Amino acid sequence: MSENKDAVNQNFSCLGIGDKAPSFEADSTLGKISFPVDFEGYWVILFSHPSDFSAVCTTEFIFFAEMMKEFERLNTKLLGLSVDGLASHLEWLYKIETEISFHGITNTKIKFPLIADLSGEIASKYGMIHPNISKVKAVRSVFFVDPNGIIRAILFYPFSTGRNFDELKRVLISLQLSDKLNISTPANWQPGDDIVPKAPDNINEVNSLANDVRNKSGAWFLSLEELSKEDIEIALHSKRQKFN
Repeated sequence: MSENKDAVNQNFSCLGIGDKAPSFEADSTLGKISFPVDFEGYWVILFSHPSDFSAVCTTEFIFFAEMMKEFERLNTKLLGLSVDGLASHLEWLYKIETEISFHGITNTKIKFPLIADLSGEIASKYGMIHPNISKVKAVRSVFFVDPNGIIRAILFYPFSTGRNFDELKRVLISLQLSDKLNISTPANWQPGDDIVPKAPDNINEVNSLANDVRNKSGAWFLSLEELSKEDIEIALHSKRQKFN
C-alpha cells in the first residue's frame, strides 16, 4: 500500500506562477477543446472540481454561471474540469438547469465548457490531484492563465470549502491592472481602493515619494495612490463594467 502511495506521490507535480500552462486536447460539454489554441487572446480561469453531482460543486457551478458575463467583460473565459466522463457531465449540468435552486437562482444554464478528464491525464499535468487527499479526485484548484498562456496565479481549496467568487474576480482585476498600469494592490484591496504605484528605481524617485503630499502612509516604501472604479474601467478597456 505504501509503495503505491509513494508511486503516486512521485508522479505528482505542481506548476508554479510564471510557468507556461500545459497544452492539451480534450472532449468537453461544448465539443472538442484545444488549449490554449482555442482561447488565444483571452485570459482563462481554468478550474477543477472534485466530482459531478456533489453539493458544494453544484453551488460553485451556479455561481460560475451567474458571473460568466462579468468575467467575459474582463476578456476572460471559464474552463472547468473534473475526473469524470462526458455523460456524467451532461446529466449533471442538465439536472442543475432543470431541477436545482440555490440562493433563489433557478434554471441555471452552464454555457462554458466542462472538460471530461476520466483518465485524470490533464488533472495530473496541472497538479490538480493531491494524492495525500485523494488519488482519483481533483481538489478545487483555480489557474489564472493570461493571453500569452502563462500561469499568473494559482489557488487551491479542499473538498469541503467552496470558492469565494468575489475573490476570484478581485484577483483577476488585480492581475490585469498590474499588466496595464505597472502597479500593485495592497492587502484587502478592492476595486476603487488606493493602489501601490511602481517601486522607485533610484534615489530621486525615493525622495519624490517621500515628499509627496499625497503619500498617506508616511513612508516612501508604502506610497499609495488613488485609482477610482472609473479609472479601472478605462484601464481595462471594459464596456462600463461596474465593480460592486
